[in-house]
Amino acid sequence: MTVPMFKKFKIEAYKPGKSKISKATNITKLSANESALGVSPKVMQVLNNKNFNLSKYPDSKARVLRKAISNKFNCDFNKIICGAGSDEIIQMICQLYLKQSDEVIVPQYSFLMYRIYAQIVGAKVIFSKEKNFKVSIAEVIKKVTKKTKIVFVANPNNPTGTYLNKLELLELRKKLKKNILLVLDDAYFEYMKNNDYTPSLDLFKNKDNVFVIRTFSKIYGLASLRIGWGYASKKIIDAMNVIKPPFNVNQLAQVAAVEALKDRNFINQSVRHNAIEANKVKNILEKIGIFSSEVTANFLLLNFDKCKFSANYIFKKLQSRGIILRSTKDGYNIKNKLRLTIGSIKENKKFISAIKLILN
Repeated sequence: MTVPMFKKFKIEAYKPGKSKISKATNITKLSANESALGVSPKVMQVLNNKNFNLSKYPDSKARVLRKAISNKFNCDFNKIICGAGSDEIIQMICQLYLKQSDEVIVPQYSFLMYRIYAQIVGAKVIFSKEKNFKVSIAEVIKKVTKKTKIVFVANPNNPTGTYLNKLELLELRKKLKKNILLVLDDAYFEYMKNNDYTPSLDLFKNKDNVFVIRTFSKIYGLASLRIGWGYASKKIIDAMNVIKPPFNVNQLAQVAAVEALKDRNFINQSVRHNAIEANKVKNILEKIGIFSSEVTANFLLLNFDKCKFSANYIFKKLQSRGIILRSTKDGYNIKNKLRLTIGSIKENKKFISAIKLILN
């Protein structure tokens, strides 16, 4: 039998954080930056009680959800687009803007899907060096050429947890050529309580050459439903709607996202939990020689350079106890580090107990 020829990509496929360990039960998954508190009770209530007409297609334009987003964040309804996770928004940006020979700049330790989607459409990915795992504006600008079309920056950044403050973001946009699209990924902005931090949407709401991405997968706990959204110039959004799959965001996801936006108590509870637990875990780990990034998002980048055991050794030992962290060696090429998601109180206690036993 002959298989018709297909394109071959020289791309390292995305490897998500592990969720299973062979022959193991009672897994504690701290590898994917998922919500520590799960989902808002309001979301569960509407999903359990609403009579969904699953034989009918969802609203292709996600009008009710876009209206809810517009009201919640005081932004223009016509400049919002929804996607099957923020991944799809990234994919559509690359499809809309990039062709072969175009260049995309990404910080060397940044979310892997930026480089993957850019490479799929044939663009060349240029990596800008970071300084102490933080995006360097000078290094980004140094990499700009006539072929540069897009610069991707997550703020705060995954997997490093570092961020650009308000003045640094404004400086980056000012120093970039005006015809380069700056894509700012706000996936973890809700967790940020640092005084010098400002969400990208608040800074660039009226900028035509900035595209802001957000997600319902993290603090809202809707990772399984795959829903995210983007905000940009109406011209860009109109063009994206031409290439957008017609029914890309399912009905359950749209309804759940609307309810999630309403539940301020759940969001505030999640932010408080993350701040308390992340600082608690960070302080305990530092006392036993494992240092980490400062508390920003809902994860910590753990550094084992001063630990008597390597990151890989700890990773495997934790797995033997049913606890999964994210190895940053795969994909990110960050050596001797592990990314730890801040879990529930119970999960964090289990992790700390296991770490202490391993070290002792």
